[in-house]
Amino acid sequence: MRLPPLSLVLGGASSGKSVFAERMARQSGLAKVYIATAEMTDGEMSEKIATHRQRRAGQGWRTVEAPHDTSRALAQIESGEVALLDCVSFWLTNLMIDDGDWEEELELLLDVLTQMRAPVVMVSNDVSGGVVPENALARAFQRAQGEVNQRLAAECDLVVYVRAGLPQVLKGQPTLDDVDDPW
Repeated sequence: MRLPPLSLVLGGASSGKSVFAERMARQSGLAKVYIATAEMTDGEMSEKIATHRQRRAGQGWRTVEAPHDTSRALAQIESGEVALLDCVSFWLTNLMIDDGDWEEELELLLDVLTQMRAPVVMVSNDVSGGVVPENALARAFQRAQGEVNQRLAAECDLVVYVRAGLPQVLKGQPTLDDVDDPW
């Protein structure tokens, strides 16, 4: 599969979006770089990170831990590589928890993405389908995540929504090398 320059894979929690994005990157035939944004803040997150690492083990992935300086990590990706940014939601969470200026950081991220010499696949949570959260921080996150996803989707050539492990193309067309298994 030939990847477009920028792809966004959206979905709810545990929807299969990361597995799907990993498959996209593997099928590109390029050297794979995993840009990890999650931080081990508790036992549950440690287990989640370990599961993701184990799934990629032995498949030639190079992992770059970039929970805060994600734009710089992406800027270092070379042609001949594919970057998988997993995930935008943790990146945004990290910024908001640290009282960072997520809008400024989003502008920087978008600038870097438009200058990439290699394809990028981004994973992000869709938080628009739930109820309005009861606390101010959660509502601010929901609004910010919605804006971030909209801005990224506008720049991406391919946007895919994954639900129950099943991809639905929202924007663009995958370039198929293998018609029998495009994903």
